[in-house]
Amino acid sequence: MSTPVITVDGPSGAGKGTVAHQLSRQLGWHLLDSGALYRVTAYACTQEGVDLADHAGVAAVARRLQVDFVIADNGEVLVYYREQDASRAIRTEAGGRGASTVGTIPAVREALLARQRDFLQAPGLVADGRDMGTVVFPSAPLKFFLVASAEERAERRYKQLIDKGESVNLARLLRDIEERDERDSSRSISPLVPADDAIVIDSTATPIAAVFAKVMADVHRIFPEL
Repeated sequence: MSTPVITVDGPSGAGKGTVAHQLSRQLGWHLLDSGALYRVTAYACTQEGVDLADHAGVAAVARRLQVDFVIADNGEVLVYYREQDASRAIRTEAGGRGASTVGTIPAVREALLARQRDFLQAPGLVADGRDMGTVVFPSAPLKFFLVASAEERAERRYKQLIDKGESVNLARLLRDIEERDERDSSRSISPLVPADDAIVIDSTATPIAAVFAKVMADVHRIFPEL
């Protein structure tokens, strides 16, 4: 029997990261945060002085990327670049914009594809991203695509950043989210769209606990042995 994989795709702020994290812990499966790979690629470029407009240079960085994922005692997934914790540095709004920018480069997506697929190991994998169900794991037996309004996602991100003590502007956040949505959904390579067989869940007015309950119901339907 092949190793099972569940994909959780969607735009930033729709809740896919939270759902994927909870799902991996509930099932005891591995977790792939594919967005972190793109964020680290952009971060590595800034560390190495590579302009994001230099597509060949960015792709070269992606191919030699030194990145590790470590699960902290509290369950948080920490991202290490060259053996240094880069988790906080890549989780900024600038980090998100950088990830979206390098994600439009075909050679970068090609360089990171095999690395993402290497995460598929027993007993199973929960893959969180934007093209997990369409490109990376197109044969996954269960695919989710979470959506939420741009306004709601901006509000969520605003609260997260305020809680971290950061100074942010809600209008700017909303503008950044709308620009990123446009960039991600209109790119020619691996656009942000649900797979034809994905289960689409709108989390705009739905508590994350209810979203997760819906996800688990579908998990038990597809994997009754779990």
